[in-house]
Amino acid sequence: MTTLLSHTGHRQRLQKRIEDNGFDTLLDHEFLELLLTCSIPRKDTKPIAWTLLHRFGSIAGALDANESALLDVPGIGPKTARHLKLVRESFKRYTRAQLSKQIKLSTLEEVLDYCNASLSGRKEEFLEIIFLSIRCTFMYTRTLSTGSISQITLEPRRIIEEVIKAKASGFILVHNHPSGDPSPSEEDIKWTKKLEASAKVFGITLWEHFIMASSGHFSFRQNNILEPPPSQG
Repeated sequence: MTTLLSHTGHRQRLQKRIEDNGFDTLLDHEFLELLLTCSIPRKDTKPIAWTLLHRFGSIAGALDANESALLDVPGIGPKTARHLKLVRESFKRYTRAQLSKQIKLSTLEEVLDYCNASLSGRKEEFLEIIFLSIRCTFMYTRTLSTGSISQITLEPRRIIEEVIKAKASGFILVHNHPSGDPSPSEEDIKWTKKLEASAKVFGITLWEHFIMASSGHFSFRQNNILEPPPSQG
């Protein structure tokens, strides 16, 4: 009973701090503690929060961890593992919803936020397309393949077919490097330039290609690998 009252009182103090000063006053382990209480309401979640941080390095690392890795943590059951994955998916969908605003192609912070939420913590490579309308507004996204680009069997023709089917006038390509280094390989560069040339034949613009990694991102446009974009009028 003493233990129960102890961690219950601790939770109440954390809630009071949030009420008085907002979420920014919480340390990472405290934030994670409260997050875990949603699926573990009757247990002290502080030790579990610390274990998650030590094992995965950060809150982002814990949310990015796959379900089997989460289940290896003492105190984490299937319900809690699914809840943590739900939190990550919620953030991805939130940032995707933000893209419904008109994208300013000179400042792509919203796109990068989405790309980070979608791909940066993945343990294998994903290739995703962001379809854009003629007014350069976000339409929707689609994951086309997994595996390194050098192993991807997708030919540029397949991607162009997807863009035409979506009735999009342009697109942004994004893939991730689980190694942590966003630098493109020679194969990445050759493949991207081939895709850009194929898109141009059909009057379609490849606006950007991002590589996302834990240490940052690489922009093909900012590094002058892609041709200058057409005027937006």
